[in-house]
Amino acid sequence: MRKPHGSAADSDIAAIVAGAHADPFAVLGVHEAGRGFVARCFIPHAETVTAFTLDGTLAGELGRRHEGFFEGRLDIRERLPLRYRARNQGGEWWVGDPYSFGPVLGPMDDYYISEGSHLRLFDKLGAHLIHHEGASGFNFAVWAPNAKRVSVVGDFNEWDGRRHTMRHRHDTGIWEVFIPDLGPGHPYKYEIVGADSELLPLKADPYATRSELRPATASLTAAPLSREWGDDAHRAFWRDADHRRCPISIYEVHAGSWQRHDDGSFLSWDELADRLIPYAVDCGFTHIEFLPISEHPYDPSWGYQTTGLYAPTARFGEPEGFARFVDGAHRAGLGVILDWVPAHFPVDEHGLVLFDGTALYEHADPRKGFHPDWQTAIYNFGRREVISFLVNNALYWAETYHVDGLRVDAVASMLYLDYSRKAGEWIPNEEGGRENLEAVRFLQAMNTAVYGQHPGVMTIAEESTSWPKVSQPVHEGGLGFGFKWNMGFMHDTLEYLARAPIHRKYHHNDLTFGLLYAFSENFVLPLSHDEVVHGKGSLLEKMSGDDWQKFANLRAYYAFMWGYPGKKLLFMGQEFAQRSEWSEARALDWHLLDYEPHRGMHRLVRDLNRLYRSHPALHGRDCEPEGFSWMIADDKENSVFAWVRHCPGAKPVAVVSNFTPVPRENYDVPLPAAGRWREILNTDASAYGGSGKGNGGAVEAASRKGKAVSATMLLPPLATLMFEFEP
Repeated sequence: MRKPHGSAADSDIAAIVAGAHADPFAVLGVHEAGRGFVARCFIPHAETVTAFTLDGTLAGELGRRHEGFFEGRLDIRERLPLRYRARNQGGEWWVGDPYSFGPVLGPMDDYYISEGSHLRLFDKLGAHLIHHEGASGFNFAVWAPNAKRVSVVGDFNEWDGRRHTMRHRHDTGIWEVFIPDLGPGHPYKYEIVGADSELLPLKADPYATRSELRPATASLTAAPLSREWGDDAHRAFWRDADHRRCPISIYEVHAGSWQRHDDGSFLSWDELADRLIPYAVDCGFTHIEFLPISEHPYDPSWGYQTTGLYAPTARFGEPEGFARFVDGAHRAGLGVILDWVPAHFPVDEHGLVLFDGTALYEHADPRKGFHPDWQTAIYNFGRREVISFLVNNALYWAETYHVDGLRVDAVASMLYLDYSRKAGEWIPNEEGGRENLEAVRFLQAMNTAVYGQHPGVMTIAEESTSWPKVSQPVHEGGLGFGFKWNMGFMHDTLEYLARAPIHRKYHHNDLTFGLLYAFSENFVLPLSHDEVVHGKGSLLEKMSGDDWQKFANLRAYYAFMWGYPGKKLLFMGQEFAQRSEWSEARALDWHLLDYEPHRGMHRLVRDLNRLYRSHPALHGRDCEPEGFSWMIADDKENSVFAWVRHCPGAKPVAVVSNFTPVPRENYDVPLPAAGRWREILNTDASAYGGSGKGNGGAVEAASRKGKAVSATMLLPPLATLMFEFEP
């Protein structure tokens, strides 16, 4: 029997039904047939199908050519998108025809994507609710250049990869499909057939903005974030500020264990906002820094092995809740910094690993693409598309959620090709060296984009080596970060404080050496989560001596650090001297605040933050050598240190530390000016839990017998003092 003009070939129909057609858009949808049009659709379970235009006009009846496959002539004069009314014995339902709609991405998208310069990929790739050619629905787009077929599957199509096979844009390797009438809240993944026709594990959307709550791993369709922001003043301040000359005191927080409900469950973002924001404000911090909050499958990873870089984790509620938290923090004067992990990703099968059946996001050679320490995949920093994915993610958090900064994790692991590798386990760069030049170019591109698009946002590198110019501008040969963690300060000072005071004179250099490089970068001084886990003990337990001495040491240390050049970072719980080391599985030991030594530590941290913020000498030249001058650097016998902090137009502040349990009476401290120096802090004050020794509120500096100006004072045991000059 002769088929009507415009009928699909039997081989095409068989391929559509089998989910094996190379170009379903060439078969399904609306097509010219002679002087008219024909429609073809694949709707499993349907017995009859009727076609309508989007305005409800009857367009024609379709006949069944194969189980689920329907075809028929249309009574329309031009190509139009369609909806189908499908029926069977159980009833009827409506189906929008994705194959009757044109593409959403355009040639300019192709151009910028191919060039690697597209800075709004988060608007194009992933799932986006749009109005397209007369219908509302979600457009899906995903990069999988080596795939043979890519389909969107979800609860809206019974996870059937035959129903929404995507259009392949060959120039870019991107697949896309618009699904009309689909709303927010639907779980979905990508079903990918590799180049060798193997069906891969279902993949979550790399650009998904919302995910299911673990252990479920699907992405969720989500409406655009809707938020009436009230943080214009906050953002305008930081946009115009020189971060290096502003007080920055960071409270590092793991959102899942700061506090919890009585039953052990997580607080929501709104509950965290109600509790954490006023607490951080009361403590005097300027910023909250969260350990990674992007979606991740495994709680004990603390978020550092992420599978959804664009999605705030579902552990704490919907993404809008995080936006409300940031807005609330900004209205209260607090910035929000996120830990960001572009160095590596986990090998969970629903994630990025072997995404289209090939090493797409990771480097194919395990000597560059697999991290031996963390058993994770390393991004291929030599691919334009991977660089664009990561750079756009940094821009996404800054734009969509108004975050104030990104602390970039594990930068050292990115910079060195031989990081944690033995000889023969790594590949030299094109110049024969160990530097990962591709990662360098990525970090420079990321920082250039972030500071260019969002000048109020700062980037901070966790970089533990002596790589030069980490926090210098890209145009001067630097990596372009705003700040770098000073890991040397943390290591040297903690090692010093762990020693018994009687031995400290032999290690005096541990506290003076840091000033040789303190201004080589824009530093943040980090007492982070890394120092209080995995058997390392809490900061309090690291201190030497009996319990009183441990508290005294820690109080003196905090004031030493707050008087030292550099921005400050303290991990949650250390502000009240948590005794046990941190565990992500439980809340902090808040009951310790019932005890006076812990309350005293809390008062001290609050006062240190107040002093740091209110005295420009303590912050205005944190990153410049002109802001610091030694007064006493060589008194190793007494383990005493003294220096002065300066800032133009501000009163200088002197900092004096005695790291022995012996009070030093009539101790002579050189000072830069004669006159009254008011004692503005004494960590030995009884209010903080100390012995109450001091100098009656002030000391007088004078030149005696023709010598340089100095002040005679009492140095309390295991204590740090601060004095402000009063001309």
